[in-house]
Amino acid sequence: MKGLSEEVREIMKEYIGDNSVAGVTVLAVQDGKEICDCQEGMADIENGRVMKRDTIFRLYSQTKPVTGAAAMILMERGKLDLYQPVAEYLPAFREQKIWRNGRCEALLPGEREMLVVDLLRMTSGLIYGDTTTEPGRMYEHVFEEGKERMHTPEAMTTRNVADALAKCPLIYAPGQGWQYGSSADVLGAVIEAASGKRFGEFLQEEIFEPLGMKDTAFWVPEEKQDRLAAVYQTEIDQSGQNVLKRYTQDHLVVANRMEKSPAFESGGAGLASTLDDYMKFAQMLMQGGSLNGVRVLSEKTTKYFTSPELMPVSQKAFSGWVGLDGYSYGNLMRVCKNPAQCGYLAMQDEYGWDGWLGVYFANLPNEKTTILMGMQKVDAGTFSMTRKIRNRIVSKL
Repeated sequence: MKGLSEEVREIMKEYIGDNSVAGVTVLAVQDGKEICDCQEGMADIENGRVMKRDTIFRLYSQTKPVTGAAAMILMERGKLDLYQPVAEYLPAFREQKIWRNGRCEALLPGEREMLVVDLLRMTSGLIYGDTTTEPGRMYEHVFEEGKERMHTPEAMTTRNVADALAKCPLIYAPGQGWQYGSSADVLGAVIEAASGKRFGEFLQEEIFEPLGMKDTAFWVPEEKQDRLAAVYQTEIDQSGQNVLKRYTQDHLVVANRMEKSPAFESGGAGLASTLDDYMKFAQMLMQGGSLNGVRVLSEKTTKYFTSPELMPVSQKAFSGWVGLDGYSYGNLMRVCKNPAQCGYLAMQDEYGWDGWLGVYFANLPNEKTTILMGMQKVDAGTFSMTRKIRNRIVSKL
């Protein structure tokens, strides 16, 4: 009879074999014991490096739960009030404009200003950039400027990016909708203002160092560069076959090579880490805020952090996200409220998030299980292979 790791590896091989992904690694723990540990494929095709357990991945949006946890630390210490206006931490957000009737307008009487809690819920009205709408182009300009300057002495800092985003119009009044966007990047700047420290310094002192996350940071030093996975995108050739092409561009003001400490420490996309490091963060949450005798969050704060739910007006907008049926959102994570509505084996109260390049995190507290996946595939997010692997793991619990 095949073991779980062997069954998961077969799924990996299917997607590696048709060039959907270059390599994958999976790590799952139940009740403190590893139940799945497997790697398959390549971390760097051109240089012949295979995927290993200690491979370093660009987390992109899987950075967000860490940013949320940092906000929780400040909240429970009385240094951050989630109902405080963002403008009290970042004055550039005073007199915020909204896009309405085809132009930038002031908020109407009865429409409130943006609160810190809106950043955690993605109910701020802030978005990511696009090239199809006028507001989207304004946000896109901020990130393009950031990319143009990031390798120069005039690189934009975490605060610079937040202040630039403040000049972009909201697409709805705070608290009156839901849209995935740049809220976590602004939250990183709020954390700096509330803590009096650089965002990365705060994370290092309060989360990474206490938990022993030695391979997690906003950059990858020279001695670890040979463990950083390359990024690939799947293209279709003239014969209709998948072809993997190496992707070397910077994205969202995050350097592809991550070879130096950045001026902009992105709370929404900037961290790099390994599965073992992220497992320490996940297990800290699973164990009520502490790991190996080191407490990062109180039990009550951890419960609050991992069990959010949107207000009805925002939930209606969030429910349009295909693939997250049965979930709500808050504190920069998804959380399952109704598994019966989901199109895969979701568990009640599970929470987590994923990243642009396919890294994946899920904590299933009722099953005492953490599932992590690592890969570097452009625009992957959670896709078919992710769901097949987690279905195979969850079915065995």
